[in-house]
Amino acid sequence: MTRPSEGDTRTFERTFTPEDVRQFAEVSGDEQPRHLEPDDRGRLLVHGLLTATMPTKIGGDMEVLGRTMNFAFQKPVYTGETVTCEMTVEEVAERSDRYDLSAAVACENEEGETVLTGTVEGLVWK
Repeated sequence: MTRPSEGDTRTFERTFTPEDVRQFAEVSGDEQPRHLEPDDRGRLLVHGLLTATMPTKIGGDMEVLGRTMNFAFQKPVYTGETVTCEMTVEEVAERSDRYDLSAAVACENEEGETVLTGTVEGLVWK
């Protein structure tokens, strides 16, 4: 465990595949046609909560146990698009057994358009 500090920034990049979307649809039960039938360019619409696994992955790397996550889905994400997600720790409060933290999240597609923003609050055990 690395002690979290205000200003710490982590980045994760991912390109979702049709198989990712199909697996998420099966696991989540969200099997809407918009996620499973290709558009006129052959792409599938990525579930919003699948996109939200990107900050979850970053939080996992930082050993954060999430308490609250608040996401705003700004633009759709499609298979084949590369998305870059950045999480920045904004506040850290040290406790006897843990660090409480809050972080800002921003994810962009390869065109530099914001697709997801949000905040995460959680803790890191000492």
